[in-house]
Amino acid sequence: MLLENLALFLLIVEKGGLSAAGREIGLSPTSVSERLGALEKHYGATLLTRTTRSISLTDEGRMLMDGARRMLADAEEIESNIKLGTERISGLIRLSAPVDLGRNRIVPILDQFLEDNPNVSLDLNLTDGFLDLAGQGIDFAIRYGALSDSTLRVRKLSEGRRVVCASPAYLSVHGTPQHPSELAQQQCILMRFGANIHREWQFRADGRSFKVLVSGRRIANDGDQVRQWCLAGHGICIKSYIDVRDDLEAGRLIEVLETYSLQGVDLQIVYPSGHVLPRRVKLLMDEISSKLPT
Repeated sequence: MLLENLALFLLIVEKGGLSAAGREIGLSPTSVSERLGALEKHYGATLLTRTTRSISLTDEGRMLMDGARRMLADAEEIESNIKLGTERISGLIRLSAPVDLGRNRIVPILDQFLEDNPNVSLDLNLTDGFLDLAGQGIDFAIRYGALSDSTLRVRKLSEGRRVVCASPAYLSVHGTPQHPSELAQQQCILMRFGANIHREWQFRADGRSFKVLVSGRRIANDGDQVRQWCLAGHGICIKSYIDVRDDLEAGRLIEVLETYSLQGVDLQIVYPSGHVLPRRVKLLMDEISSKLPT
């Protein structure tokens, strides 16, 4: 019963409340509260501070959350090995990826992985925003750029070259910029990251870096939507090369300002530290690392 109560505790934290956790697994709020109480009695500590509108972890609850993930992962791994043998894997993998990269590059890898491992299931979160991996129970995420959370562990996938590009139709009407400063007179398609809009594009030339402030009528928090607008001829955008490689090779997009390098952003797998990775998660990481085109 301890393991079941630990799993329920993690679900309460993930869902942000006792009632939401109960609905997820078909338990009444009273039953959830009783099982949480039993867990607190077992450890002799209050694990959650509860108000009418929210819950928050106590120091003991935060310590238990990290330990419970390891305990449940170990237990699941043992059960999997006993039931299925060491050559087969099973269970749920939760992961996150950027929208454009995830939909067009990661999903085909995942589909093949599921076909090869019929006892594995996936919960994929496609987002260009930031997530609390540990708090939301996500095993790992694929992300561009520097980490805002120093507690995460990193596995580098590739050096992220970025390009400035536009469609032939847009360039034929508005002209091709020859210097980054000319972007101020162009329609640029901008990415939003949370509350921040990427309006300052940083370039490098002749050993020095400089920024250009750009603007445009289209802003999105979805990298795939930015690419679609660019393909439709609505403006100039910055994209990771891996996201637009096929479009550039097919002539649907054209790279501009090639002699002015952009600051690169590494592509990497990130995952919570202190989190014992089940074998199925390690294998999927390896699969993505080996098959993701760079």
